[in-house]
Amino acid sequence: MSRKYNVAVVGASGAVGEELFHVLGELDFPIADLLPLASANSAGKEIECQGKTYKIEELTETVFEGRDIDIAFFSAGGNISEQYAKYAVDAGAVVIDNTSHFRMDADVPLVVPEVNPEDIAAWRDTGIIANPNCSTIQMVQALKPIHDMYGIKRVDVSTYQAVSGAGKAGAEELVQQMQDFFAFKLDESEHKAFMHQIALNVIPQIDAPQPNGYTKEEMKMVNETNKIMHSNFAVSATCVRVPVLRSHSEAVTITFDESVDVDVEKVRLALSEFENLEVIDDLEHGMYPMPTVATDTDTTFVGRIRKDTYADNILHIWVVADQLRVGAATNSIRIAQKWIALEDA
Repeated sequence: MSRKYNVAVVGASGAVGEELFHVLGELDFPIADLLPLASANSAGKEIECQGKTYKIEELTETVFEGRDIDIAFFSAGGNISEQYAKYAVDAGAVVIDNTSHFRMDADVPLVVPEVNPEDIAAWRDTGIIANPNCSTIQMVQALKPIHDMYGIKRVDVSTYQAVSGAGKAGAEELVQQMQDFFAFKLDESEHKAFMHQIALNVIPQIDAPQPNGYTKEEMKMVNETNKIMHSNFAVSATCVRVPVLRSHSEAVTITFDESVDVDVEKVRLALSEFENLEVIDDLEHGMYPMPTVATDTDTTFVGRIRKDTYADNILHIWVVADQLRVGAATNSIRIAQKWIALEDA
């Protein structure tokens, strides 16, 4: 990887954008030049990456022209990607999009590098590679080695999603409400990022309701899982917002064919040997994945691995990962690394 690349980051002032700069630095990504882009409100502000300071420029339809951008990370919302990604592609960049806009486009690869890196080769069809939903990423990382072992028939998942999944505003709202609680004025506290009070509460709705009774977030997990894994097993999700600042947790129930007798030790070994997974599973000593363990790491943690008490063909696991890193910035950069390797091959 001797060559260096001109990189653009759209959404440079947002939570995911900021995390992208951190991870680009930590992984020593081969940057020749960096172009941070955001709305006019953020233009002129400075960001740091790999020991250098860059000024944020305003995102416009012409900003990519003549800049020789190789890789453009988009993380500013689906409407922004819809409007501006084509200009980056037209200027010669590969767009790695962290929004939901392109994920289910049949011509756009939806990639988790540990699971389906071969799909990256299809980027030439549109110039775009989609980054999946954060909750989907950590789940399919854990599902992949298990599916390879037994062949999954059905997945039921309940998520416990941190407030920073709703951006800076979500995190700030929880902090403000907790401050208001200790000041005995929680009843006066506003809630704008979430439909209801999030402090000392859980909200069993993330994103818009759908006609089938699920939410948009839940259907993302259903549809994206099968696209990424090239599978057709059933998936049902219940997505819940919890008063945790960072890192999503998931309780996952996996059903196999009735002929399967799950071997928990073999599952534990397969998970521990899978790329970027770590098993923490010692219930007797209180050892299991938690948001405090996963936050600010690039690892997906799996624990509470156990066979169902009533059926030998059902397995339960608990999965935790930092959704700003594993579920967004780090996955995007891992895609870029695989793309570079593909182009250099």
